[in-house]
Amino acid sequence: MELGKRYWAIAEGYIPPESTGKFPEMESHETVCILNAGPKTAHVEITIYFSDKNPLGPFKEMIPSQRTRHIRFNNLSDPESIPKGVDFSSTIISDEPIVVQHTRLDSRQAENALLSTIAYGQ
Repeated sequence: MELGKRYWAIAEGYIPPESTGKFPEMESHETVCILNAGPKTAHVEITIYFSDKNPLGPFKEMIPSQRTRHIRFNNLSDPESIPKGVDFSSTIISDEPIVVQHTRLDSRQAENALLSTIAYGQ
């Protein structure tokens, strides 16, 4: 039985420009959480879309068989970093079925906010 999809979209994205609390744990961030429950390594490409400029990426990642990876968008830097304080969307394409979830930690104020959503898979 295959668990997951090969094409995913996250329509909502935003890296808050400020943070409070201990670094790096409490740094404001966006994360894509990827589960590869299958028998083969998944080769993943993440592309970032903006309202006013061309897409950024693809960022290439590998998720080993029967493993999970939590990838902070803040840490993606090749081909270039994703700007903070700017709305964006993303697509995740994999050569193996995966499950994708999106989370954001917003620590701009001491009362932190955390949101999490399952991505749209097809």
